Amino acid sequence: MKIALAQINPTIGDFVNNLAIMSSTVDQATKEGCRLVLFPELAVTGYPPRDLLNRSSFVEAAQRALATWVETLAPDAPAIITGAVVNRNTHDRGRRLWNAGVYIDHNQIVSVHPKTLLPSYDVFDEDRWFEPLDEEPTLVEIDGVRIGVTICEDIWALSNTDLLDRYHQKPMVKLVEMGAQWIVNLSASPFSVGKGAERQTLLTRQAEAQNVPILYVNQVGGNDELIFDGRSMVVNRRGELVAQGRAFQEDLLIADTDDLQHTQVPPAMTPEDEVTKALTLGVRDYFGKIGATQAVIGLSGGIDSALTATIAADALGPQNVVGIGMPSEFSSEGSLQDAEQLAQNLGISYHVIPIQPALDAIRTLLGDVLGAGDWGVTDENLQARIRGLLLMAYSNRHGHLVLSTGNKSEVATGYCTLYGDMCGGMAVLSDVPKTMVYRVSRALNRDGVRIPVSTIEKPPSAELRPDQRDDQSLPPYDVLDRILELHVVEQIDKTMIVDQGFDANTVQKVIGLVDRSEYKRRQMPVGLRVTTKAFGSGRRLPIAHRWREDKNT
Repeated sequence: MKIALAQINPTIGDFVNNLAIMSSTVDQATKEGCRLVLFPELAVTGYPPRDLLNRSSFVEAAQRALATWVETLAPDAPAIITGAVVNRNTHDRGRRLWNAGVYIDHNQIVSVHPKTLLPSYDVFDEDRWFEPLDEEPTLVEIDGVRIGVTICEDIWALSNTDLLDRYHQKPMVKLVEMGAQWIVNLSASPFSVGKGAERQTLLTRQAEAQNVPILYVNQVGGNDELIFDGRSMVVNRRGELVAQGRAFQEDLLIADTDDLQHTQVPPAMTPEDEVTKALTLGVRDYFGKIGATQAVIGLSGGIDSALTATIAADALGPQNVVGIGMPSEFSSEGSLQDAEQLAQNLGISYHVIPIQPALDAIRTLLGDVLGAGDWGVTDENLQARIRGLLLMAYSNRHGHLVLSTGNKSEVATGYCTLYGDMCGGMAVLSDVPKTMVYRVSRALNRDGVRIPVSTIEKPPSAELRPDQRDDQSLPPYDVLDRILELHVVEQIDKTMIVDQGFDANTVQKVIGLVDRSEYKRRQMPVGLRVTTKAFGSGRRLPIAHRWREDKNT
């Protein structure tokens, strides 16, 4: 039997176009002689629809659209299993919706297969909307083959290891015990660096342990902060990877279950290439799905704005990206030259608006109130906020979306200015540590210089006061980023971080900066998630609290 794994990029709530994409895919699978087509989790609505699921109008429209689509399928169309929102049974308890796999054949919905395990950690909150399957699952039978249907998280409950074993139930084991000869998994599994390899390990171990082939289809595309990387997989019963879909783009992966030997596996990607492709896809889809087309970026001559502009040019086309240089008295000649050279290299529009007249005027305006003497950080923030004002004015006048340029290291420690460099419609690098910014920038220059070499090699500086360098305010980035990885991502406490060889005072300083900057991050634009713990919906800390790890351990 030939089975098509349809790795598609749905838009949340765009039922008409989502189903049109599915129709085109079904037509292609029909031409390829496929008997079954698999679509990702919640393919009809797009994932994650979040609190749109609380609107009965949304749910009813999605269900009407699916029902109409099923009736219009061609008579010779293959069978389909797709993810969809389904009204649960009429019990007087629990939530009313299922996150389900829907089996379609001969222009009718034959059966519904609800998700059992509803993740409620990090960016996931499915127990908020869905009811889990609380009864015996059922199998799909096609041409005498019994198929077990699982939805994303269902397959992450392992039977032979403690890895991520947070569940009492193991849906895949149950389905195999009931006689499933294949397992299909409809997924919307978000990207993070290394996630592809982690999924492959999971699937190969599950298939080998249960002695059953697994056909895994994953969504692709960007939806707000989440990026989905595709990389659908077919694994045979020996735990061998047979075929894999492309990364970060739509694909139709066709597997012949009579021959699960041939390997069609794309080469592994470096972390730098993964981050580049993920950010590019995330920016492109965010703009496309909200109806925006053009971006404006403040170009300082520094590496963060350079990388942001490069990603934007690749995602939107250089003709749709505008860079604005906004020098002050503290801007170095080298930075001005680097910003101009970057714009030339990328082929984007570039304007220079000196901020010194505005800065002098505001200093005069505030002089009587703020008094004489060194204004310190107040003066530095004035410069950042003037730049933010100019970018937002350009945005208002021309309709360009402002992209903020702060990286994860800066956002974590509060080394950024509210209503200044933090303003905008998207924080492209907010989950990319500074050391990774350098690695990605160097990788982008492999086939020719795009980001000026001097931008990469010069000491990082905000250039808001004479001879300023980042390392005057922060630990060296290689040290800082490792501490942030342990504290923010791995969520290890101070004592354990110090035990790994880091200076206790440095660790205490970093944790203190992170804790005190939560209020800034709450006001940050949506950022793209590329690590396992980003600043966004997956990290929920109170702002008003009195626990300080740097003072209590």
